[in-house]
Amino acid sequence: MGILKKVKTLFPVMAALSLTGCTHLFFQPSKGVFADPADSGLKYEVIKFRSEDGTDLTGLFFPSSGTALGTIVHFHGNAQNMTSHFPFSAWLAKEGFNVFILDYRGYGASGGKPTLDGLVLDARAALEQARKLPGAEADKIIVFGQSLGGAVAVAAIGESGFKPAALVLEGAFYSYKGVGSAVLRERWWTWPLAWLPWVTVSGRHSPSDYIAGITCPKLFIHSETDRTVPFSQGRKLYDAARPPKEFLAVPYGHIDAFYSQREANGPRLVEFLKKALKK
Repeated sequence: MGILKKVKTLFPVMAALSLTGCTHLFFQPSKGVFADPADSGLKYEVIKFRSEDGTDLTGLFFPSSGTALGTIVHFHGNAQNMTSHFPFSAWLAKEGFNVFILDYRGYGASGGKPTLDGLVLDARAALEQARKLPGAEADKIIVFGQSLGGAVAVAAIGESGFKPAALVLEGAFYSYKGVGSAVLRERWWTWPLAWLPWVTVSGRHSPSDYIAGITCPKLFIHSETDRTVPFSQGRKLYDAARPPKEFLAVPYGHIDAFYSQREANGPRLVEFLKKALKK
């Protein structure tokens, strides 16, 4: 969580970087352990695998409580690591889904250092690893991306040709340049710098390049009061997608629909997933 907070506070650095690019400001990894799923009574397995360039990666696998309806691959947001993000998705194991969440390179128990190119490679590797998980079926892999993880997921799907059964994006954005500029436009004292991301942030791997080519059922979730990724970016991403697609506006928070607002939004997600898997 907390994507772009550094962008808001590091304007001098961004200006100094000029045309060299500063997409790395989107990454705020941590190596600390924030929570053990076992403390919440969750059954899980640690999964070790490798990215496409050989980087060692680590994930957590939460098996379905019964025969799996499908396997969800969760790409978490830009801050901390999977030990703080698993509560957003692990609850779905009790709803009949396998859940697999990974740490990108440089995050948590994974090796390497975070780069945009590297994270996309890691996401591609996770999609392939998901096929090998117990109870997984290749045509029933669901992708769930939150915030930065949504952007990484869309790029991984688009660049690999992977065909998910469904795609769920929460608090995601249309492009790296666009979201940086949109955040700066939200405050009068940063509005004059709204042009800066267009020359300092890389445009590589942006969801804008791939979202129209993803044909599976898609659910977009965003808060109209999101102060981290502006609502306009979520709507722009939705508008660029082709049907079948749905949009769920939630009242508050950034990627909070399935945490403090789970009671209201969880049934909607489960209904969407079950419907998608029947197609």
